[in-house]
Amino acid sequence: MKLFAKFRWALGALILAFSITPAFAQGCQMCYESAKGAPKDGQIALSRAILILLVPPLGAMTIGVGFAFRYGKQRDREKDSLID
Repeated sequence: MKLFAKFRWALGALILAFSITPAFAQGCQMCYESAKGAPKDGQIALSRAILILLVPPLGAMTIGVGFAFRYGKQRDREKDSLID
């Protein structure tokens, strides 16, 4: 039964991966052209700006997921201590 569950998760992940591939081709043509026409220093600055703008949302998501897992483990420990 566990093998079937793992297979189901793998199949779901594979379907999800193939369904989002068209989204990677949705680049903004205007943004691409303006970045392509910028001097080399401007292109480097744009690359750094993208990374800088990416860090806060990823940090917030990481902290949120961490707190969710921490809360879940704490809840499970409290439930187990009440049962014992």
